[in-house]
Amino acid sequence: MVDDRPRLDEVWLVSLDPTQGSEIRKTRPCLVVSPDELNRHLRTVVIAPMTTTERPYPTRVRLAFQGKRGQVALDQIRAVDQQRLVRKLGKVSSRTAQAVSTVLVEMFTREQVAEP
Repeated sequence: MVDDRPRLDEVWLVSLDPTQGSEIRKTRPCLVVSPDELNRHLRTVVIAPMTTTERPYPTRVRLAFQGKRGQVALDQIRAVDQQRLVRKLGKVSSRTAQAVSTVLVEMFTREQVAEP
């Protein structure tokens, strides 16, 4: 039996429509950012869309994938049902995976505030 569940650091073609407002649209490559433990047990997967439109945001990680340059848009992460995943396209480099992890940690780390 082939395990076709998404795994951390894999790139999948994902159908993101319908969207609202400023959300990234259409069917596009997305990076799986949810841990494998969640991917094994839940019907949803947390993804970050990839785009060739570069923005100077601290929440974007540059990458090269399948001969194209672009960014992983961590400011657009979302949970999607696995039914939206069209097909697996590959896996990002370990360097890109580490850069994505670093930015995610920075995004969700709370500043320690001294209590009065």
